Amino acid sequence: MSPSQPKLLDQVRAVIRTLHYSIRTEQAYVDWARRFILFHNKRHPQEMGKEEIESFLTHLAVEGRVSASTQSQAKAALLFLYQRVLKMDVDWLKDVVAAKQPQRMPTVLTVDEVRTVLSRMEGLPWLVASILYGSGLRVLEACRLRVLDVDFGARQILVRNGKGAKDRVTMLPDMLTDPLKSHLELVRLQHQRDLEQGHGRVFLPFALDRKYQDAPTEWKWQYVFPANRFSTDPRSGEVRRHHMEEQMIQRAVKQAARDAGIPKKVTPHTLRHSFATDLLKSGYDIRTVQELLGHKDVRTTMIYTHVLNRGGRGVISPLDR
Repeated sequence: MSPSQPKLLDQVRAVIRTLHYSIRTEQAYVDWARRFILFHNKRHPQEMGKEEIESFLTHLAVEGRVSASTQSQAKAALLFLYQRVLKMDVDWLKDVVAAKQPQRMPTVLTVDEVRTVLSRMEGLPWLVASILYGSGLRVLEACRLRVLDVDFGARQILVRNGKGAKDRVTMLPDMLTDPLKSHLELVRLQHQRDLEQGHGRVFLPFALDRKYQDAPTEWKWQYVFPANRFSTDPRSGEVRRHHMEEQMIQRAVKQAARDAGIPKKVTPHTLRHSFATDLLKSGYDIRTVQELLGHKDVRTTMIYTHVLNRGGRGVISPLDR
């Protein structure tokens, strides 16, 4: 490597940022590239091939006992490293055997169970959890909402750059209109105080802050659910108020389910699953539900149709006859 050429992991970061991948993807892919190199005694990836990758993935499954999804992420990171960063032809990498992810039915709550969980929550966690169930958002999508994404007039929420880098529109429940407006009034006052103290700049994706220099301080670009403290941006080093952490909602939902005595594994994503199944039960067609959820393939949405059946695809047990 020439003195002027950046280090390999810095090259990975640069390519990821050029492609506008998320900070989480950047951190994960850089970490997997580092682990792969260290596993093979710091050999450069250009010196390695299919055999080394298979041994690394096998090590993860056998020794590390990682899940199939984790192993799949490691394989995707290595595919990115070879194809995008090193510009190598690695069609053989697609044939590298990886563990098959098990197909499991999603955990779903009944309407009464959802009401019980939400009744044991209050304040900001209640509002976010209500949006997850009422609008079908993923928890990170809710945390990343901007003020201009909430359209009270049209009673809809715009989800920007969701999973698969897609935008979609979903409904804004009527019962959340007043609580959300009251919440935004408090957020606006906080934003005004931040501006007065020399802060108030928010992160904008795709270099929009360079194209629209005043946008980072504008009200419409602020997060609906901002963090309660300032933090340092790991990429730019700028100190600003980011969006709230999804872990806060995860802990609140799990605790509410425990307090309610619900014997199911309940997470914020369970509320999204329940949103989908309740719509299907109400008679909405699966294509509509697919669009609201932002699924690329309708087969992903079809997993929720199990709630419309009784065991054995609707066949009535002879014992019940």
